[in-house]
Amino acid sequence: MTIAIGCDHAGFACKEQVKSLLHDLGHDVEDFGCYSEESVHYPEYGAKVAQAVSQGKFECGILVCGTGIGMSVVANKFCGVRAALCHDLFTAQACREHNDANILVMGARVLTCDQVKEIVMTYLKTPFAGGRHAQRLELIAMIEAQNMKCRK
Repeated sequence: MTIAIGCDHAGFACKEQVKSLLHDLGHDVEDFGCYSEESVHYPEYGAKVAQAVSQGKFECGILVCGTGIGMSVVANKFCGVRAALCHDLFTAQACREHNDANILVMGARVLTCDQVKEIVMTYLKTPFAGGRHAQRLELIAMIEAQNMKCRK
């Protein structure tokens, strides 16, 4: 799988561990920053990952900031992005099964790095269920196209 990953300063240490995990699992990973714990503006890094996923350059993305809230807000401003903020294994599974989330967002100040890695593993192994959920995604895509001027 091709995965775009990004973080802000609060998520840097955890992102580095997740990156190692993804490489160990055999995934192709591109790191969109940030590259240290020096304070940065999270929207810049969330936008880089979301744009890459929106353009179809990556199958999915992973974002880590302090709470995950800011990154998820930024990522969901891009057409075709379904970024899900997850704080446990249930939400990681549900966001894939029900929402076909293509960006996983987590908070490094909310979770331990071990919890983040478990959530990543659950997210990656869970397939989209389709069925009635696919109909709902079609509705979301229509709303997105009407309100965000997305190209179909």
